[in-house]
Amino acid sequence: MRLNRVLEQHIAVFGESGSGKTVLVSSFYGAMQEPEFLKSSLFDVTADDPGQGHRLHANYLGMKDSARRPDPTRFSATPYAFSVKLRDKSAKGTRSKPFDAMRLVWHDYPGEWFEQDVSGSEEAQRRVATFKSLLGSDVAILLVDGQRLLDNAGEEERYLKSLLSSFRSGLLRLEDQLLEDGKPLVRFPRIWILALSKADLLPDLDAFGFRDLVISKASDDLAELRKVLEGFIDSPDALAVGEDFLRLSSARFEPNKIEVTERIGLDLVLPIAAMLPFERHMRWVKKRQLGAKVLEDLLDGAASLATALLGKAKFAGPKGILAAFLGGKGANLAADLGVDQLKKINADALAKHDYMAAVLTRFGLDLDDGEEKRVLLMSRR
Repeated sequence: MRLNRVLEQHIAVFGESGSGKTVLVSSFYGAMQEPEFLKSSLFDVTADDPGQGHRLHANYLGMKDSARRPDPTRFSATPYAFSVKLRDKSAKGTRSKPFDAMRLVWHDYPGEWFEQDVSGSEEAQRRVATFKSLLGSDVAILLVDGQRLLDNAGEEERYLKSLLSSFRSGLLRLEDQLLEDGKPLVRFPRIWILALSKADLLPDLDAFGFRDLVISKASDDLAELRKVLEGFIDSPDALAVGEDFLRLSSARFEPNKIEVTERIGLDLVLPIAAMLPFERHMRWVKKRQLGAKVLEDLLDGAASLATALLGKAKFAGPKGILAAFLGGKGANLAADLGVDQLKKINADALAKHDYMAAVLTRFGLDLDDGEEKRVLLMSRR
């Protein structure tokens, strides 16, 4: 979390070439430009780079109006930055909040760099630089291609083992170049979600079924991937790999028709980026099994988000906020926010026109709704 009147959250999306990364980000952005969303939402989502925004929107409209899929990208690692701004800038309490807006930075890591070796030293340097740029991400999403699962029906382990093995090998190739003097990293994605892309192709496979499929077919490979990731970081207890599962689909694809309104899971991307790290980090902080630098890093921005949710009355200034968290009070308040509490805070925020708290608590409730619909399955650890 980076803070300067803007709460900045990063997600890193990994997947093999053809797994649907470009289609997903295009559908994610395009859907938020539709009149129905603009009419009902408390916030706007805009691309920080207007040129990128136009390209993503054009991709979305191509699917919607002409059943045309976006052109595939190869070795493209351009991050997409989206600003989430409150619609009512005169909302009460906005100025007193610790931040005015949220920025989501979506890193799309080229699948080719995990499937094949680089072609030369220049590309090798670019691969390392690209990976370093996403080390600040709180959440990483590893896509499991629904089409590839269908192609290997009955022998899904062939695909799953290959996917996890190539990803693990790709990480190992980068290890020496990412770890300076072999020292473990403090900043590193600590929540690794397994996401079923093209989930519309497997309508009967909910998040629980997806979890069970992965665990039954490739649990050893998932464990090996976790070991590799543990080797990168300080305080590996604060790491969740393959403990969260998500269904994703950018649209329902039919011959000569793409139904862009029939999306799965994309409405959870913002809640996952904004609230999942906060809730998970506070749970880890509460357990007190972290190194000092990792503790400080996980709390970076978390106290401000807690203030936006719970109000300044709970804390006394920046030093008081940090002291409260380190003393366990803030961690307990944040880690123990349940559905009923979120609903109450959300209702109170709407009544007071405190739209920042209303949006954040709605994001928290959206995560619960995602679990109720079995689109999302979150770790209980």
